[in-house]
Amino acid sequence: MSAADTHHGLVRNARAGFVSKMIDSVVAWNDARVTRNALAALSDRELNDIGLTRYDIDALIR
Repeated sequence: MSAADTHHGLVRNARAGFVSKMIDSVVAWNDARVTRNALAALSDRELNDIGLTRYDIDALIR
């Protein structure tokens, strides 16, 4: 009985870990999307003020 409970707990922990990683991935993707959109909304002069060009935006996000 104890072994079955332990195995079940491991499976539950593995699922929780998988779900946690998926959520972290979605949050990271959304943060990158928001940042990319905010930078894209800046004018070329504003980007230049912070040392970036339009071509730098995608490289920066990756």
